[in-house]
Amino acid sequence: MVTTALALGVTVTVLAAMTALGVAHSRTRMLSVEDYISARNSADTGTTAATLIASGMGAWILFSPAEAGAGFGGLAAVGGYAIGSAVPLLLFISVGVRLREYLPQGHSLTEYVYGRYGAWMYGYALLIAVFYMFISLAAGMTAAADALAFVASVPSWITASIIGGFVLIYTGYGGLVASIFTDTVQTLVILPLLTLSFAAVVVGLGGTGAIHQAIASANPHLLDLGFVPGLAFGGYVVIAITGSSVFNQGRWQRVFAAADDTSLRRGFAIAAVVTVPMILLAGLLGVSAAGLGLMGDAGPSVALFVAIAAALPEWATLGVVVLVVLLVTSTTDTLFNGIASIVTADLSRVLDDPDERTLQYAARALTVVVAIAAIAVGAQGYSVLELFLLADLLGAATFIPFLHGLYSGRATERGVLLASVAGLLVGLAYFPTFHGALVGLPVVGPLLPGGSFIHSFAGAAGVSALLSLLAARLSDGRFDLDSLAAEVHSLDDAAGPVTDGGQPANDGMESQGVER
Repeated sequence: MVTTALALGVTVTVLAAMTALGVAHSRTRMLSVEDYISARNSADTGTTAATLIASGMGAWILFSPAEAGAGFGGLAAVGGYAIGSAVPLLLFISVGVRLREYLPQGHSLTEYVYGRYGAWMYGYALLIAVFYMFISLAAGMTAAADALAFVASVPSWITASIIGGFVLIYTGYGGLVASIFTDTVQTLVILPLLTLSFAAVVVGLGGTGAIHQAIASANPHLLDLGFVPGLAFGGYVVIAITGSSVFNQGRWQRVFAAADDTSLRRGFAIAAVVTVPMILLAGLLGVSAAGLGLMGDAGPSVALFVAIAAALPEWATLGVVVLVVLLVTSTTDTLFNGIASIVTADLSRVLDDPDERTLQYAARALTVVVAIAAIAVGAQGYSVLELFLLADLLGAATFIPFLHGLYSGRATERGVLLASVAGLLVGLAYFPTFHGALVGLPVVGPLLPGGSFIHSFAGAAGVSALLSLLAARLSDGRFDLDSLAAEVHSLDDAAGPVTDGGQPANDGMESQGVER
């Protein structure tokens, strides 16, 4: 095992480098609250793809895909996980272009829902978005703490504090501009390091032929693409990830940050294509660990680390430490800024004509609050899996009605809200996590079906979609989607830039993104 001091030294070095890069890059570019939370029209195709890959590929990639392969159905489950990770990115190609058309000055998903539906649906969507992003943030912190504890016995509170502290410095200073730039750097390091690590582990375990032969002899179901439990897992993961991704403000920020529609389409498509093999490789190591009988008393969540420990020498674990730090940093800065931005964008509507300086101070203060809360939760080492599943279910029950209004003028607030709540109730009726408590309820309890994740997520998405379409069909109203543009304005005021020593806002952003 790598010593704790050495692991901490590597961790601090990597974080200090990312922080220096983020601050240096944003120092002459981050000029206004618009830049801080939207970095509008600044990212070309390559930058858009890179920031999506890094911000979406958190430390969870070292846990969840391998866990799916080792504990939830082998190749079938891993394949579902890979597809589920790519589908939301492809969905955003259509949704993102349409949103930019109707909200050319937009910043957040809540601006869309408030303008399109009204206050009640806005409150519901805001609750889901903030809940999902904070749970994701806490889960990322916890995953990183668990990983460093596994490979070097680093206490959880130290890992969470160091990562949260460094990320807060450059994200609090440079906002989305710093996040996108560091994402690009992190992607250039993460992808080759992940690929080399996976290849080294496969070679260390005896090569693909020997691994396949051993698994086929001992655990052939892990290689069966038709293995029903694996297919069921893959099915609900596709719905869960798609639903929750729609409420990830980080994705919406990158829709508005793309230089133009072409950059958006190509950037999201490239990110989807790159994500699939990364998920498959991580998942296959979990299948290998389980199929080769390496797991012992370890749980499936650490299957990838078990495979690494069996295949690589001890010094190579330092590469895993670097990977963990880069992966968690890329998602943490996105979620810090995403949660702060969603509130900051809405403050312009709640407060009485706030100036730009007030909004910028508010954005930075919110970033600090979010960071402190995430560090506190991440340091506890809680299991957030059940909360994560609940957040996924909320997204699965809501994302189709939520997006329906972007394509139909007949969708109404009452219709989509009722459809979302009905879908959620159906999902909860099948939700295994709460099933034991719900079946004990008088009258309703005995009528509930058995717990099943695939039934829960498919039921939530299917029922909400059908009811949303039915409500629209019965509606006589026609919402003018072109009127949305008048609902949202730039947050920059006439006073212009507020950061000392900066360049004019547009000049800075153009030089930062489009020409890279």
